Amino acid sequence: MGAEITIGELAELMQVSVHQIRYFEEKRVLLPSYTDTNQYRKYGIDQIYQLSQIMLLRKLGMPVQAIKESMAEDGQQAMEEKLHHSLGEVGREIARLQQLEQLLWKVLHEQRDFQMDKQSYSVKMREALQLQKWFDMDSAAALDARTLVEQSAGVSHLFETDIHYVYDSTDTVSLYTAVERGGGTGRILPAGNYLSFKLQVKDESGLEKAIEQFSRHAEHEYGELPGPLILIEKSYLSLFSQGMLHYEILLCIETEAASGVDTL
Repeated sequence: MGAEITIGELAELMQVSVHQIRYFEEKRVLLPSYTDTNQYRKYGIDQIYQLSQIMLLRKLGMPVQAIKESMAEDGQQAMEEKLHHSLGEVGREIARLQQLEQLLWKVLHEQRDFQMDKQSYSVKMREALQLQKWFDMDSAAALDARTLVEQSAGVSHLFETDIHYVYDSTDTVSLYTAVERGGGTGRILPAGNYLSFKLQVKDESGLEKAIEQFSRHAEHEYGELPGPLILIEKSYLSLFSQGMLHYEILLCIETEAASGVDTL
């Protein structure tokens, strides 16, 4: 028995398919050591090392033609540059997947809490939250597609963002998004106890009725409170109930003292 192996043995050794090896041969990036009298391809130790390099570069996402050109280069600098480039891409992909993981946990956590508290009043302690101003609109106006397009530069990843509508005693409602603490100029939703009500509605007419009921309940239980009413829209929860809008209404009933903080 010779020192060379068949294409099937090479495929089994390297855990690739025979089809892949034939494809590499077709592209002239891996050739057999020789073809015997029975037209069987034979591969030696050199081809094993070559295939190892090919599979490593393929794992980095390199096209076959680029692999062929890369393996023909003599210097190591070009290969080091390719590996550093791939390392950067891997780092960016890791960051993307970490952000995706955080989003998935957020959606699942919000859905669980929403189902537990839906259609019931509760008081919950909330940490301080930094808010970034998006834009103002008339409190009697409905948010529409044209407005979102016109204001799209002010927010990124809209479909996964909590939109905070802040209602005060004026005829204007201000829209905010949450940002990292210290991230830009904005306002602080102060730490403290908040009256909360979570609801699903099909349209804004149902939302207006819920806000009126919430305000009456808050006044009856706690008297007149100075803080603005805050409506949080969680559009991503529509994944669990198509055609329904998901909101949480908040009103601060007791704040934690925090000197030097610009609060809502």
